[in-house]
Amino acid sequence: MQATKAITRKPGKNFSLGITQAGLGAPDFELALSQHEAYCQALESAGLEVMRLSADDSFPDGCFVEDTAIVTKAGALICRPGDPSRRGETDTISKILGEWKTLSYIHEPGCLDGGDVLMCGNKYYIGLSARTNREGAEQLAYWLQKQGYHSVFVEVSTVLHLKTGVTCPADNFAIGIDPYLDSLQVDHKINLQQSDAYAANCLPVNQHLLIPSGYPTLAGALAAALPDLNFHLLDMSEFEKMDGGLTCLSLLF
Repeated sequence: MQATKAITRKPGKNFSLGITQAGLGAPDFELALSQHEAYCQALESAGLEVMRLSADDSFPDGCFVEDTAIVTKAGALICRPGDPSRRGETDTISKILGEWKTLSYIHEPGCLDGGDVLMCGNKYYIGLSARTNREGAEQLAYWLQKQGYHSVFVEVSTVLHLKTGVTCPADNFAIGIDPYLDSLQVDHKINLQQSDAYAANCLPVNQHLLIPSGYPTLAGALAAALPDLNFHLLDMSEFEKMDGGLTCLSLLF
């Protein structure tokens, strides 16, 4: 996507108390800070103005700012996260986005996490997951329809969010695992083995592509398929332990 700004938030000292089912052990806080800064620098190298918000120890998952809002050219939709412990995370984000965007809101009983919302081309795929219910998805679809976008609902059951299982590194191009990859109506796909499933979450921005390090075969395949992109391989080990990926750590607009 084309963007000029990114909102990020540093992990807090209680980052390890966040919600996770990864089973990979507790994250190393200092290493997480280092990885987060490298991530912010990669966004800056893609031409973005990066807003680095201070950690908020009230919300151990607060660094995963993607889940708080959906941003389009026309406005911003403030989410209502599916886990009640995260709902206060939207307060700061809505104040910041309100300086640039007209705000709308997901209303109860709707629940929506930004990690379940994937734009590919001119179409939005909305995951129906443990964090995003049908009421929330329908509110989002209606908001997007008024802007001329078509939405497709995708059932999500084996991963946390839709973008845990599939992302689009370029228009008409998807990378992911089944069955989520099959749900996308695109011409070009890279189907990942389950052992490489974490690499499904990559972040395209301004002719740059951020991908997790540790997957050399995939990196080579993407470089061959998308030679015009600038690639950034980032160590995401400490965020993987907390069920987080590259898209999770920023809001781009």
